[in-house]
Amino acid sequence: MKFSEPKYFYNRELSWLDFNDRVLEEARTKENPLLERLRFLGITQSNLDEFFNIRVASLHKMLSVGYQGTDASGLTPEVQLAKISEKTHDMVDKQYTTLLRSLLPQLANEGINLIRFTDLTTKQKDYVADYFHQNLYPVLTSMAVDVSRPFPFIANNTLNIALRIYKPGDKKDKSFATVQVPDVFPRVIKLPGAENTFILQEEIIKHYMSELFVGFDVKEMACFRVIRDMDMDVADEDTSDLLKEIEHEIKKRERGKAMRLEIEADMSKHLRRRLVKELDLAEADIYPVKGPIDLTFVSKLIKQVTGKNELLYPPFEPYYPTKLRHKNLFNEIAQHDIFVDHPYDSFQPIVDFIKQSAEDPNVLAIKMTLYRVSSQSPIIKYLKRAAENGKQVTVLVELKARFDEENNVHWAQELEKAGCHVIYGLVGLKTHCKLTLVVRKEENGIRRYMHMATGNYNDVTARLYTDMGLFTANQEMGIDASNIFNMLSGFSEPPFFHKMVISPEGIRDFLMARVDDEIANVKAGKKGLIQIKVNSLSDTKMIKKLYEASAAGVKVHLVVRGICNLKVGIPKVSENITVHSIVGRFLEHSRIYYFYADGAEQVFLSSADLMNRNLSRRVELLFPILQDNIRRQIIHIYDILWRDNIKTRVLQADGTWTHVDRRGLESLDAQDYLLVHRQALADKLCTAETTVKTPQDSKNRRQFIPITRQPE
Repeated sequence: MKFSEPKYFYNRELSWLDFNDRVLEEARTKENPLLERLRFLGITQSNLDEFFNIRVASLHKMLSVGYQGTDASGLTPEVQLAKISEKTHDMVDKQYTTLLRSLLPQLANEGINLIRFTDLTTKQKDYVADYFHQNLYPVLTSMAVDVSRPFPFIANNTLNIALRIYKPGDKKDKSFATVQVPDVFPRVIKLPGAENTFILQEEIIKHYMSELFVGFDVKEMACFRVIRDMDMDVADEDTSDLLKEIEHEIKKRERGKAMRLEIEADMSKHLRRRLVKELDLAEADIYPVKGPIDLTFVSKLIKQVTGKNELLYPPFEPYYPTKLRHKNLFNEIAQHDIFVDHPYDSFQPIVDFIKQSAEDPNVLAIKMTLYRVSSQSPIIKYLKRAAENGKQVTVLVELKARFDEENNVHWAQELEKAGCHVIYGLVGLKTHCKLTLVVRKEENGIRRYMHMATGNYNDVTARLYTDMGLFTANQEMGIDASNIFNMLSGFSEPPFFHKMVISPEGIRDFLMARVDDEIANVKAGKKGLIQIKVNSLSDTKMIKKLYEASAAGVKVHLVVRGICNLKVGIPKVSENITVHSIVGRFLEHSRIYYFYADGAEQVFLSSADLMNRNLSRRVELLFPILQDNIRRQIIHIYDILWRDNIKTRVLQADGTWTHVDRRGLESLDAQDYLLVHRQALADKLCTAETTVKTPQDSKNRRQFIPITRQPE
């Protein structure tokens, strides 16, 4: 049976918009703390901006060169753009309805007010007048447009005010001008006289706008914002110096073509037509909004709110098992593998691993891949220290990590200054794998220690994203790790890998072979079960293979946070496939691949999602979980996630996502459960046996830790 028909696939971009709508649902969910609902609203805005920066921009490029091909769902770029516009306009309306009708009134009830200039008290007006004249006025620049002054360049994601002005007594048409709202000052300004009262910077500027146009009258003014094509086109196949090319592209992309224009809903047709013409946009690209433009401002507001901790998620401290704390990690890893599950488990063991490697006199070399790191990364600090201490330090810094290019260029230069050997990535490929290899001289000879993970070496996002990592000194995996770094740093092409699997191509082939094994077992009358957790599922070949498994009778359970091009409920195609999506406090980022394997229950972790770019155009890593207690732990965690019935949405045959019917079920928020039980889970893992048992021992995994609500 063929599984390639377009009716079997959802469009990737429309599926992503469905995901963003699930995030928006969290802003509308009354059970979430009020300020966290506001934060979810801001996330939907930043998500949407990046979507237009990259994905919509890509479709426009296809259209500009006359590409008439279709995606797996049978849609041309032109049709996709039309559907995206329709769906996004509905989403924007929903965003602002959520803000104006729900969140702002509820915030006001809690004493948190975002006010207009007309609502200021006399004391507040005096404060604002002083703030404008002392801070804003000196940096504001009015940009008039006439025959001698062309329309100014409007940078991506900047807030601007469009104006019509005229000189009294002048019979000429009203003139056009713009003023950029400066981003060197906070957009959200806290006012005196009330604990949590705020005003937006543009409100102040509008009130005093006439001071920028002395001798003219301001007839109209309205805010607008432009989102541009921000994708980078780095032809590193032909680039001798990738670092310089990246630096050039960072500057160049700021002038990308306009993709979307947000305007205040009451902007006149005159101003609107002028902007549309100057920015070369179509009517479908215009988004009038009934409220403050660019909802990401809410994160700045939340940071300034005081005395309202009850409106936020309760704070927590990631757990660092006492049996590992202040220990020599090399001794611990030599005895048994160590598993960490962020953000429930602390990121500090990874930092300590690099720190101890930098300071241990027996360590000879450290090799590491870096994709995204924080702006104050302790990892960088200790890598530099290692080089200063005479260790051989090799770091692959992926310069093409989207929107982290500038940060990564900076760190690459800093590491080189400290004496590290820095690699900028492979020609034509992004290096997305997360791998650290430490080579240590010991009494019995050279030994390799590794850390592998599903997520970035980023101490900040490790508190916000769910990711899994493994420390191991497994000899075969150590050989594989050495071969991977030789491949990344030189011209080595290892003929095979013992335990690890890498992309491009290798991971897809490996996973498809495991799916084939499940199909063969079902055909032999045995049980077949596949459980996968990823951020996105859009690779056509993998979807067709999962359809094949379902058609053969294999049960397929998928936890997909974002994009899902697969359809469920298709007779004789996907009737055995169930798809869940969890959107909650933490961003679900870990990638888990489980196969029942006739009771052997194979578990793999990976940096790769099931997307064509991950499987075909990136260096990715998939690694097995060989230690039985860790394998059972990950299976147990997956079970908890699968049984979540609060933050889970289930994909329906008609393409909608619905909440789980909780009737008769005990409520379970998987993230909350894992947060509450983080210490018990980690400590039990540290004290459990580490010998590899028979596959049958894992059948009782549901009794590993009973899921019962207990106070922390």
